[in-house]
Amino acid sequence: MEQQLGSSSFQGPEAVLNMQPSSSIGIAYHPLFGSHPDLILLELDDKLLPDLLLHQRVSLRGQPDEDAVLCTQSKTYAIKFVGTSNSALLVPPSHLYQLSQNSQHQEPDTIIPDDGKLIVPIIQVAPGNMELLEVAPRLDKLKLLLSQKPYSYEEALEDMEKDDKTGLYRWPDLVDMVQASNGELENGLMALSALEIDGYWRIVDEEYMDMILRMLLQNSILNEWSLDELDEDEVVSVLVADGFPCNIARHCLHVYGSKVVDGTVGRNAWRLDARRVGVHFARAILRSGKMKMDNFMEEWLRKIPEGMNVSFSMLEGEVLTDKFGVETWVYAFRVSSLPSTPAERFAMLFRERSRWEWKDLEPYIRDLKVPGLSSEGLLLKYTRRTQPTADAEPVFSAR
Repeated sequence: MEQQLGSSSFQGPEAVLNMQPSSSIGIAYHPLFGSHPDLILLELDDKLLPDLLLHQRVSLRGQPDEDAVLCTQSKTYAIKFVGTSNSALLVPPSHLYQLSQNSQHQEPDTIIPDDGKLIVPIIQVAPGNMELLEVAPRLDKLKLLLSQKPYSYEEALEDMEKDDKTGLYRWPDLVDMVQASNGELENGLMALSALEIDGYWRIVDEEYMDMILRMLLQNSILNEWSLDELDEDEVVSVLVADGFPCNIARHCLHVYGSKVVDGTVGRNAWRLDARRVGVHFARAILRSGKMKMDNFMEEWLRKIPEGMNVSFSMLEGEVLTDKFGVETWVYAFRVSSLPSTPAERFAMLFRERSRWEWKDLEPYIRDLKVPGLSSEGLLLKYTRRTQPTADAEPVFSAR
């Protein structure tokens, strides 16, 4: 039975939403019926509804030459169109037509024929809907953008502000250009050790960071500072007196140290991190190319501050070794320089080596995050595993 409803009881989609079980309703073409490419159905998981409907904290991001993604405050979703064989009929909202109740004309989104049966208008037959698939943030572009113009010692020496801002990006620029949620973008900036300078997000030139770290270590000897408990105000004050900007001096502590819990009111203390300091000097040494292991270790340990314990295992994901006869050589191969997409990452890894032992491969895929796919799943998809004997180390090659 069709519902017998008065024209003022329901209007437009309300008539459909309030239908009773086992009831029916008539439909008719709306005067504006058509394809309406600006109307697209979006299927959402319940957990995303508050972000979209209540807080309106979602946005579409991407450049004209990129596939758009939908971002919440903390996650990124690829958008996929899925066609359907079932007809999805779209009824326009009532508020689009605000005619007076006293009007002699019937409201166009509720049609009551002569027999009094309610008919709702259809404005479009949807061919399908958009689905969301959680994906990893596309942060390779962030690294590329910030690497265009690192903050250098020469720039720090300049007193006058430059008019040329080419290659510099503010937060809104990065939000517009990088396909990642705000939270993922903040984490990406932190991973790159970026900081905000005069409103622009920058990474600091490695040679400049090397200069300020060496100065900090030299001052620690002159002033008898403990590298396990550096007073932030004192360190910054001394580095500023040596000609370094205050924000870069504090940034040095953030990059190479970690805060120490100190009960003294108003005092911030830092401890230099052995791995971060060790990685920094290893990068500096290997910048000129491959070295014999013995020579590298001798020079590396000579640069490490006295009392700081380091080991070669701290450099996993930073260096690789090759064996030629009886000699072992070491060279730089940084995980931070590799693409973040799994297909490109594995392609580059197998261009570097055709076969990888697990102990060497693991540090270079540890950071890969693909929603819904574990590390084992990644290995099954992109590699071929061989293991001559049950107790032998597995070896991975390209699939």
